[in-house]
Amino acid sequence: MKTKLARALHYSLRIRAVRALLAATLTLGAGGATQVALAAAAQPLGIAFVYLGNPGDAGWTYAHEQGVKAVEAKFGDKVKVTRVENVPESADSERVFRDLASKGNKIVVGSSFGFQDFELKVAKDFPDTVFEHATGYKKAANFATYDVRTYQSAYLAGLVAGYTTKSNMLGFVGSVPVPEVVRNIDAFTMGARSVNPKARVKVVWINSWFDPGLEKQAAETLVGQGADVLIQNTDSTATMQTAEQKKVHAFGWDSDMKKFGPNAQLGACVSNWGVYYTHLVDQVMAGTWNNTPVWWGLKEKAIDLADINTDAVSPVAQKALSQKRDDIVAGRFDPFAGPIVDQSGVVKVAAGKSLSDPELLRLNWFVQGVDGSLPK
Repeated sequence: MKTKLARALHYSLRIRAVRALLAATLTLGAGGATQVALAAAAQPLGIAFVYLGNPGDAGWTYAHEQGVKAVEAKFGDKVKVTRVENVPESADSERVFRDLASKGNKIVVGSSFGFQDFELKVAKDFPDTVFEHATGYKKAANFATYDVRTYQSAYLAGLVAGYTTKSNMLGFVGSVPVPEVVRNIDAFTMGARSVNPKARVKVVWINSWFDPGLEKQAAETLVGQGADVLIQNTDSTATMQTAEQKKVHAFGWDSDMKKFGPNAQLGACVSNWGVYYTHLVDQVMAGTWNNTPVWWGLKEKAIDLADINTDAVSPVAQKALSQKRDDIVAGRFDPFAGPIVDQSGVVKVAAGKSLSDPELLRLNWFVQGVDGSLPK
């Protein structure tokens, strides 16, 4: 059933088209009006994307940019896309969101966690505009959140790492200690220990989503502590480049990073945002959009562990990876199914139980096998 907002948006688009058609017809007269009037009637849908950084050629913003390009490829001149890059997760972002909404964009997308409160504030002042926010958890009539289940690809990466490590020490460069990142650390650890119970994961936090200098220092620290496979939840390619320099292995994050570590990369935890962005535009155009949170994963092809380095990943590991991926897609396996024990040995998820989505969204504890702590 169409929501009130969806109907209003759909009606608004139709009214704009009819008005354009009437204006063109009255101006040109019946004889030559048809072609121009039809062109005027087909006004493109305005869509704006706000980026934390610039797309570059790998990482978080790059992955979102590929998703936006998928929208442009599918809808062509039916949409008009605006991008704003290098927007800080601060009050200044409110000005950007407000400006984009006031210019008539019917969809405004904030692609980073820290935009949430500022974008939500603006959404309340523009009830006829759809606001979408990546990785958040809040909700309003015209404000919805969307995410991909990166913990699924992190689990698969852990499985590959567990087979590949020689030192049984894995390294994780952590960004900001929010549930999203904790989930990925836990999933990576459980994936590794599912095939190699001796594996442990050391965590070094940089308390930033993007800081190549700190990311490099963290990666070097982990290698110095014996880690021979690295993974990150940060936005630059610094971890991969450090792994290549130090002759250890690593995983691309958010996108393929092989060009920055042709020998180091074991695979890439890729996010395919285009799957959701094209769905979003379809919904708004059809008048069926609603504010139900969206969280897609392997099943919807929104994420995967891709670009496997077959020279470095053993055939046994490749076979196990393929089977586990199929199991997750088919619903036969859930990375957060019990029994799961935390760092202190307490059973957090009993056998036969699984963490629900609401529990995953507020996860704030480490599983057994993680060496490190959450910053206070």
